[in-house]
Amino acid sequence: MTTELRVLRASEWNDWLEAFELAFGGVAQSAEGRELDRAVTEPARSLGVWDGDQCVGTASAFSFRLAVPGGALVPAAGVSLVSVATTHRRRGVLTGMMRRQLHDVREWGEPLALLTASEPAIYGRFGYGAATQQLSAEIDTARVRLDVPAGTDDVRLRFAKPADARDACEAVYARNVPGRPGMLARRPHWERMPLIDPESDRDGASPLRCVLAERGGQDGEPADVVGYARFRFKPEWKWAGSDGTVVLRDLEALDPAAYAALWRFFFDMDLTSKIRMRNRPVDDAWQHLVSDIRRCDVRLRDSLYVRLVEVGAALEARAYQAPVDVVFEVTDAFCPWNEGRWRLTGDAKGGASCKRTDEAAELALSVRELGAAYLGGVSLASLAAAGRVRELRPGALAEASVAFGAGAAPWLPHGF
Repeated sequence: MTTELRVLRASEWNDWLEAFELAFGGVAQSAEGRELDRAVTEPARSLGVWDGDQCVGTASAFSFRLAVPGGALVPAAGVSLVSVATTHRRRGVLTGMMRRQLHDVREWGEPLALLTASEPAIYGRFGYGAATQQLSAEIDTARVRLDVPAGTDDVRLRFAKPADARDACEAVYARNVPGRPGMLARRPHWERMPLIDPESDRDGASPLRCVLAERGGQDGEPADVVGYARFRFKPEWKWAGSDGTVVLRDLEALDPAAYAALWRFFFDMDLTSKIRMRNRPVDDAWQHLVSDIRRCDVRLRDSLYVRLVEVGAALEARAYQAPVDVVFEVTDAFCPWNEGRWRLTGDAKGGASCKRTDEAAELALSVRELGAAYLGGVSLASLAAAGRVRELRPGALAEASVAFGAGAAPWLPHGF
């Protein structure tokens, strides 16, 4: 049988999405989720593989802007909705889509591609490196105390309907994006994603709730929203009494006092003894406010995978924590235009330059390792300790490892 790989036609979207859903078990999304998928899918940036009139492969690339070290928002292709029909495995369908997609991303002038992997073993061979982690935890609030900073009592909290508070929450989110690598600037329609709340996803918990942190508002002036949290409450009763759980969805704040006020709200919530979260930054500050971190059951897992589509442009787009002047020998069999030697110079303030060079290589690595280290969450030194980076000039590894760091741990706040 022969297959055809081509750009998605808007009229084919339903068949295309159903092929994706079938590849992931055949469970249809909620009507609300499906409608949002249609709104954010860009057909001209989406691919389908067709065997006759049957769609057997899907892939899409959202138009994103990614925060990188230094605060710049860099154009990036958010790779998603990738699937291959079980009937067409091991025929090169995925490799064909990945190769075509990366060529397209290069033509669009976007230096980065991003994805979250359903299975971590899949995408390394296409040059994607695991660049961020997400923290999950379950805090035993019956045993753990919270020590909040000065000024927390000056923050007022109030409930708001999630839809009514959307614009205020988005303003807080937008202010925080440049300060943390890995966050995505919201494009139109993506502000709706945090509000998707089908009953099938609640696992017995309440509908989504929202609490706002505010300051000011004297003399008839409106208060300033300085933080927010969205959450569900899952009731549970045992013989000894209530044992409910706060299920935290997201939380953002503009200063330590607002941040602490929101966390204290959850610790003080009646009828609960646990706070459960699935995706927080690995350096989330609540870990320094609790009295007993061992009773918070902290766990980590991989999150955002980064792929440098254009090595020079990508490395020039970010800032560096310390002065760096190093020549990389880059291998990239999947995108051969990246292969060769690149001289990177830069610092925290003066911008960066990354150009091809004939100078002797000082560090040797593949584009996958560059992707893992790009946002500052994975050190080049740790990759070298695993044999993934080779130091060819003494001192080059330490210099580059320090420079590639970031002030805040990189973090992807939501999937795509």
